[in-house]
Amino acid sequence: MSQFLTPSGPGPFHGGVRSLGRNGGKGDIVRLMVMDGQGGGIGAAVIKGLRAALGNDLEILALGTNSIATARMMKAGANRGGTGENAVSWSCRRVDVIVGPLAVLMANAMMGEVTARMAEAVASSRAKKILIPLTQEDVVIVGASVEPLPHLVAGVSKIIGEMGRKHV
Repeated sequence: MSQFLTPSGPGPFHGGVRSLGRNGGKGDIVRLMVMDGQGGGIGAAVIKGLRAALGNDLEILALGTNSIATARMMKAGANRGGTGENAVSWSCRRVDVIVGPLAVLMANAMMGEVTARMAEAVASSRAKKILIPLTQEDVVIVGASVEPLPHLVAGVSKIIGEMGRKHV
């Protein structure tokens, strides 16, 4: 089982150890991957929101489809970053949670920055996926409410915070 561990003492996870039930009881820090492309604005907003809501209790990996997106997410507070197809594909197999816009599941999305291999890696990953219903593609999601990005980021932070609290 993978667990949240708070290296800096008690935090929103009440002492830090909360299971997500993934890695066989090894007590790992939960690894969260934020993926974005183009300018990295959505990913940066997510990382800032997670840091504001949950502090430093999470290991956040910034995975960009390009170096600008990765750099912006790193500035927002990610622990580590990687760029490009191989970094995304490799990281998807090693994280517990993947966060990003819906487009990370679509080959050729983000003006072609999301490759088929990236989309397949995200879709095939055993990680829990928390997707933000924003896309510039010709996709309409029936039933999804139209909310501004700050409200969606707050929703992501709430979901991740609840994951840590409900798994005792």
